[in-house]
This record gives sequence, structure tokens and C-alpha cells, in this order.
Amino acid sequence: MNLETALEELEAQANPARAEEMRAYHKADRRYLGLTNPQIAELAQAWREALDVEGRVALADGLWQSDIFEARVAAAKLLTQARLRPDDQAAWALIASWTADFDSWAIADHASMAAQKRLMAEPSRLDELESWVASDHLLTRRAVLVSTLPWTKQNNPKPEELDARDRILGWAATMVPDHRWFIQKAIGWWLRDLSKHDPKRTRAFVATHGEAMKPFAVKEALRLLKKSEGTG
Repeated sequence: MNLETALEELEAQANPARAEEMRAYHKADRRYLGLTNPQIAELAQAWREALDVEGRVALADGLWQSDIFEARVAAAKLLTQARLRPDDQAAWALIASWTADFDSWAIADHASMAAQKRLMAEPSRLDELESWVASDHLLTRRAVLVSTLPWTKQNNPKPEELDARDRILGWAATMVPDHRWFIQKAIGWWLRDLSKHDPKRTRAFVATHGEAMKPFAVKEALRLLKKSEGTG
């Protein structure tokens, strides 16, 4: 399996009509092939099974550099795996390097899902993520919260996981004055997911920072809590 073959397999399933619809929707100037997410996932899974970690990283790098929408999504999917044996630092370094290229929320979200796995595998990588918080690049800042969503989901977090949760909430607090839609949406999303497992911290964050947040972000943060209160 190599880059040329992978691109040929993507091209073989191209749907020009759907590609034009995708170009209009995503509004990012790059080539689109018109594949569906399940089609990309099926190809990425087959490539992942055929390659060792070093090969996956190399293929992901090449796919990303092609700047084809589906190839960039496939690159992220290639590295979206809970366990890499070994947990290769090169995989994390490649994912982290992609943030500078984020110009599409869809691509950024796929890359952030890959980042989630590498961060959970080695939480010390949060130290590097902290540098993204002050970035002047919108989708890099947003990726801080999307990449750390797993810390909202632990039902019985260990002390170190609670420390990480509080650390990330601190990062979210520094983003509250950034009223760009994508940032406020990400804050609301993170808090909404947290509310399922840690309503106390969710309410405390909103009590402290809610007045400075956009109303739609506060509404999203509290949506599930209000729903449970209404049916409780």
C-alpha cells in the first residue's frame, strides 16, 4: 500500500455531482471527490490493517499533503486508533502539525478525533496542547476543546483525570471572551458533554462565566441539565 494506490482507490469512488455540492457546502478551495464518510472509513480501515504504524504515519502524511478533502479525512482516520503499538510519537507529531492547515471545520474535527486517541494514550501531551490555547488561528483554538472531549466522559475519573478536566476548563475559561461562533460553540459543546457526567462542574463554570458567554453557548451547555430537570 502506497500513496499512489490510496489516491487511485479514492478516485475510483469519486462522485462528481456530490463533489460540487460538497465544495459549495464546505467553502474551502480544494479538490473534492464526493465520497461519503462511510466510503472513506472503509478504505482507511483496509489501509490501516495493511500497514504498520510507521507505514500509516507515512501514508497519512502523503494523503494530507495532497490537499484533497477526502484524502485529508482519510489521513486523520488512518491515525484514529486507541492503541498504536508502539504509541508512536511520530503519529502525534504529525497530527499536531496539521493544525496550521485547518481551514475547514470538518477536516479539523476528523483530525481532532485522531488527536483524542493520542492524548488519551499519553496525557502528558496536554502540555503541548496548552500552547494552542493562545493561538490566533481560529480552528487551532477550537481544536483544543474538540481534542479533549474524552475528559468530559469519564464516569469515575481518577484524581489525575479530574486534574486534567479542571485544567481544560481553565483553558475554556480563557476562551470565553472570544465570541467567534466556532469558539463559543465548542465551549458549549464541551460543557454539554461534561454535564452528563459532572453536572456540578458544568453549573459552576456557567455560574462563573455565563454572563460573558454568548447566550447560545450557555443554552447549549445547560441543555441536557434543563431537560433532565424538566423530566425529573
